[in-house]
Amino acid sequence: MFNRRMQDLFAFYQNQTQKYTAELSQKQKQLWASSMLRLGGFVLAVIAIYVLRDTIKFVVAVLLATVILFLYLVSRHTNLQQKRDKLKALIAINETEIQVLKRDFHHLPSGDEFKDSTHYYSQDIDLFGKGSFYQYSNRTALKEGADMLAHILKENSIDAIKQKQEGIAELAKNPQWRQEFSATASMVKTDTPTPTIINWLNNYKPFVPRFMKVLPWIFSGISVFLFILYFMDFLAESTLIYWVVFGLLLTGIYTRQIARLGANSGKLLATFHQYSKLLRLIEEQEFTSDFLMDKKSQILSDGRKTSETLKEFSNLLNSLDRNNNIIYLIFGNGLFLMGLATCFKMEKWISTYGSDVENWFNTIAFYDTYCTLGNFVFNHPDYTFPKIVKEGSTIKSVQAGHPLLAPEKSILNDFEVKEEEFFIITGANMAGKSTFLRTVSLQLLMANIGLPVCAKSVTYKPIKLITSMRTTDSLTDDESYFFSELKRLKFIVDEIQKDHYFIVLDEILKGTNSTDKAKGSRKFLERLVVSNSTGIIATHDLSLCDVAEELPQVKNYYFDAEIIANELHFDYKFKGGICQNMNASFLLKKMEIVD
Repeated sequence: MFNRRMQDLFAFYQNQTQKYTAELSQKQKQLWASSMLRLGGFVLAVIAIYVLRDTIKFVVAVLLATVILFLYLVSRHTNLQQKRDKLKALIAINETEIQVLKRDFHHLPSGDEFKDSTHYYSQDIDLFGKGSFYQYSNRTALKEGADMLAHILKENSIDAIKQKQEGIAELAKNPQWRQEFSATASMVKTDTPTPTIINWLNNYKPFVPRFMKVLPWIFSGISVFLFILYFMDFLAESTLIYWVVFGLLLTGIYTRQIARLGANSGKLLATFHQYSKLLRLIEEQEFTSDFLMDKKSQILSDGRKTSETLKEFSNLLNSLDRNNNIIYLIFGNGLFLMGLATCFKMEKWISTYGSDVENWFNTIAFYDTYCTLGNFVFNHPDYTFPKIVKEGSTIKSVQAGHPLLAPEKSILNDFEVKEEEFFIITGANMAGKSTFLRTVSLQLLMANIGLPVCAKSVTYKPIKLITSMRTTDSLTDDESYFFSELKRLKFIVDEIQKDHYFIVLDEILKGTNSTDKAKGSRKFLERLVVSNSTGIIATHDLSLCDVAEELPQVKNYYFDAEIIANELHFDYKFKGGICQNMNASFLLKKMEIVD
């Protein structure tokens, strides 16, 4: 099933899975021990309180010690759970890659939400949907990364291709870092999208008065002093109780605002906690390509690391979230005004860094997206990065294949399309015309976004892509198939007046009669040639091939079919000339549809 390189990939992912599975087993044992430790601490605390129940001071001391120990053990247990969850994510990542190597990927996100029938090419080349290139290649862990990947696939840009190639190739060579990044990103579990977070930060209205910068410190100092007096028998328990009530009343003035901020913080905690880890991974990784270094520079500043800045806010969110714990709510606020102190620090952080968060989040989404592209390169060691040229043919490809076809089933073809040259491709049904059109289209798309392509070698002069292959009628818009197709052709004509495109057409003007279709197709092709366009048109209309005799820019090619021993055979090879063998009548008889 696999060639040698694919066997190496399969072995790599299996080894990764085995390694992380062994580590997960150890982590689960540690979690069990941690649970027993917490239970044991609780039991010991209950026994100590029972034994010392006649001495209130000792009971209070045990309670305080128990609360401190409990908070530490909870924090430690949470850290173990996060490590366990990351190991599960790493195992899932490697198991997914093994499945995809076996061409089992239809369970992955299809990208249906990104379909756009009016786009330059996405409707025609299986870019989104079940069995699509997006479904096959996408490994983004963040919604923002998935959105950015879809944007890149649909951008139709030919800028900075060499720089993109270098950056993607660098990420491809570092699978350990990519998997660490993706696993960490996959642990962001929140229903709050980052645009909502950014909007909240940019429009936040502070409520904590300035004197709260010092009041919690003074109040906490007095609380500690009162406890010392209490344990030295200079103060009654009732005074401590009154002091706690006073602290709760002070906090209570702002209960509604704190509760509202706390509700928002609970939604943001997971995002900021994991995003700080993602930023740290970016900061600690030494990139060499300008493409990746330039993006990394956007999160670097003199002095403090951005990851630490984001972690600070994550810790503040966590601290405010602890108000949901009744013990922390009473003692943290009653003795130390922790809620107000935390809110003041959060508001100061938002005022200082809130406007930078969008850029930080975009940087994280960028690396999530390009880790996906790096993963694609890693999984296709036989693919070739196109050599970008400024002169010569638009694209010259040797042994080109379709990336969504299994290698053992794919028939490879050589082709060369020169600048301002147009191919007419004829051929029998199922002979390979449409697959070839999508192969060429995907090669252009993949080249433009910096990916290697399914070919032995490619030279490429960058050009934007535009297609018309799957026009559909619209019942919603009360639109006929023919009118939809005319609109699409008008869109192409308008666009080629603004920019230079590689045009791919499949059997245009299907919605009219054969005579009208032949005349219209010829005139449209002549219009494209006169505009100095480059591209390919597939057709069953052999009369269209006559254009090549009048216009030197037009070349005829075909895909053939042969009937051997009353069976239809295809070789799927791209050949020069005009197809002479059609198979519709044969297939109708073969399937006993007609006599």
